[in-house]
Amino acid sequence: MFNLFKKAPANPYVKQDDAQTYRVRVRTRPHGEVVEFRFTKGAHIGIDDDGTYLFRKPVVSPQHFDRGELLVRFDRSYRVTATEGEHVEFIPVSDWE
Repeated sequence: MFNLFKKAPANPYVKQDDAQTYRVRVRTRPHGEVVEFRFTKGAHIGIDDDGTYLFRKPVVSPQHFDRGELLVRFDRSYRVTATEGEHVEFIPVSDWE
């Protein structure tokens, strides 16, 4: 009727494996190498100044040592709100499944 109970769409770039674990894949801009990151709430996600959560990670590709950085932002319920990257492009989950 008014879509009151409609679930918000998941972020197309971040896959949640289980309640604690997330995965993301990025492609480096200079050489196009794919790098995957697996991170968890307890060990890798930190709290931001405004009370939300974030995962920030430097990216170094294995073959050409391309450098970049990725940032995944979460709300207080650990729902992904934004993905940002320097010198990397996020690969949609639909492309790697």
